[in-house]
Amino acid sequence: MGKIVLVTGAARQLGGRFVRRIQRDPGVDRVIAVDAVAPGHQLGDADFVLADIRQSAIARVLAEHSVDTVVHLDVSAKASGAGGRTTVKETNVIGTMQLLGACQKSPSVQRLVVKSSTNVYGSAPRDPAVFTETTTPKSLPSGGFAKDAVEVEGYVRGFARRRPDVAVCVLRFANILGPEPDSPLADYLALPVLPTVLGYDPRLQFVHEDDVVDVLEIAAREPRRGTLNSGTFNIAGDGVLLLSQCSRRLGRPTVPVLLPAVTWVGSALRTIGMTDFSPEQIRLLTHGRVVSTVQMRETLGFRPRFSTAETFAEFVRSRGPGLLPPELVGRAVGRLAGPARGGPADTTHPTHGAR
Repeated sequence: MGKIVLVTGAARQLGGRFVRRIQRDPGVDRVIAVDAVAPGHQLGDADFVLADIRQSAIARVLAEHSVDTVVHLDVSAKASGAGGRTTVKETNVIGTMQLLGACQKSPSVQRLVVKSSTNVYGSAPRDPAVFTETTTPKSLPSGGFAKDAVEVEGYVRGFARRRPDVAVCVLRFANILGPEPDSPLADYLALPVLPTVLGYDPRLQFVHEDDVVDVLEIAAREPRRGTLNSGTFNIAGDGVLLLSQCSRRLGRPTVPVLLPAVTWVGSALRTIGMTDFSPEQIRLLTHGRVVSTVQMRETLGFRPRFSTAETFAEFVRSRGPGLLPPELVGRAVGRLAGPARGGPADTTHPTHGAR
């Protein structure tokens, strides 16, 4: 009999895509899709179970179906149904605790894959230029989704110590973008005018939705020869983009705001429901964040199909034209920057940073 895979967060767009993908794996016999809300998309031949991972009933689901592989995707910065930040935190933290407790008691579970985020590194002015998986953050996140991710990873490490027989893989994704993104950063980039922090132009990394599904499939399988898919891995596309480059490619003007006033702007945007401009996102848009993907390539054996710039280009195409034509903005910036650099400047090419 093939593997029996349980996927949490199946009602989310990413969860649904992975459920449909993993069914095509010839080594998979059944897929159990779990979420607290009914999905609005097709799940193929998967068995959907309406269950809240915050409740102990998830242990019964694992036992009834003799699940051997668990892919935990219900760790997110946004609620999938009704509810605000409290619901999100409970699902991320309490839900993960309940799920891991169920996995610990289940003798059939052999592999666990957990979706995490590079948010665990935080964003601070004294951060290193590039984070590796073993880098200790200068300042741990104090709240929001970033803190949730830190707590989730702490519980996963505890589970790995208690069940050393289970192969555990934690994937720290950079900001996920593509044609159908679902994240606070994507909501921010969709604003007609982008508020930015005066005097800062942060470096950003992105990973494409398609690459996310691809690497999840690699993590859920037995490792290929010469690779190891147990451990913690940063997942991001090649290169980096500056926030100013992002705004030009979107054709959206920016409004620089003094740092002390950014919190007020964020509160105003949350009040009118435009985007969740959280303190952690403000820190990201101030100091940026870049992670190393050496382990992703050399140990996990995964090479993304999309670079950071290509991922952002896919996002731009899905958004439609902004207020300012990118070509016009690029030429204007090039003319202004040319004399200072001693020649013409091409600001439309991606900035390549360390992996």
